[in-house]
Amino acid sequence: MKSFSYEIKDAVGIHARPAGLLVKEAKGFQSKLVLKKGDKSADLTKLMALMSLGVKCGDTVTVSAEGSDENAAITALEAFFKQNL
Repeated sequence: MKSFSYEIKDAVGIHARPAGLLVKEAKGFQSKLVLKKGDKSADLTKLMALMSLGVKCGDTVTVSAEGSDENAAITALEAFFKQNL
């Protein structure tokens, strides 16, 4: 399993537009992808689960990937977070 932590810099956090793009990005991988905030977590391929975490600017989240393409998934998702969030 691979993971990284990231502090959200987007002024409104993970809102509808970036969440939709994030889900689309995550669905391109076979690995199980999970975003964790505090003691809550959500499958990155499920938009409503992701939105329910209420991630705001300044929150630190952890993204983990487990599966056959976990290295590629973590690399791509880390780049996505840096560009969009």
